[in-house]
Amino acid sequence: MSILIVDDSADELLLVEHFLKKGGYTDILSAISAKEAFRYLGIENPEPSLHSIDLILLDVLMPDMDGIEACRRIKATESLHDIPIIVVTSLDDPGSLKLAFDAGVNDYIAKPLSYIELIARVRSSLNLKHETDWRKAHERELETLNKTLTEHIEQIKTLRGFISICSSCKKIRDEKGYWESVEEYIAKHSEAELTHSICDDCVKKLYPVYNQKQKDKKE
Repeated sequence: MSILIVDDSADELLLVEHFLKKGGYTDILSAISAKEAFRYLGIENPEPSLHSIDLILLDVLMPDMDGIEACRRIKATESLHDIPIIVVTSLDDPGSLKLAFDAGVNDYIAKPLSYIELIARVRSSLNLKHETDWRKAHERELETLNKTLTEHIEQIKTLRGFISICSSCKKIRDEKGYWESVEEYIAKHSEAELTHSICDDCVKKLYPVYNQKQKDKKE
């Protein structure tokens, strides 16, 4: 799992990296500014990012762009929205923390850093990322299966190929060799709903008296 550390202090970068490696995390990237972090993440970069980031440890007080604004930019990018962000900050006033969480921060660690706290929060955030990735992959798989199932149902419900029909009674022979009425066959093989009426030719044939009365009325 790849972790990106963003801090303008070289000493802080080395300390966080040391703690992470001590905790068993070796796939680590470092950036000294939000702009450099954006290059790793593929923000405002015509070339796609070559790095798959699973967690961001982000300092709040940085020149050019602070961590809170950087967090807003990251969370506003759809492909990066699910990456958990932990701010590492010496700020502990409620107002600053509220701004950070409003920007989309998932957690925070106060400076000076504690190894035990850092590893515990990193592990918790990575577990959350793993669960989120699994859930979304499962949802995509279900969507694909549902789409495939719908397509198969549509194919089943659509009449295709040659249909064997009796030249006398007009029954249809199904795929098992049984003869069914047209109504039964269509009901099984399509989504059409049948209603019954009588065409003009059948009215003349079956009800000649009624047909004659209709002619007399017209005359």
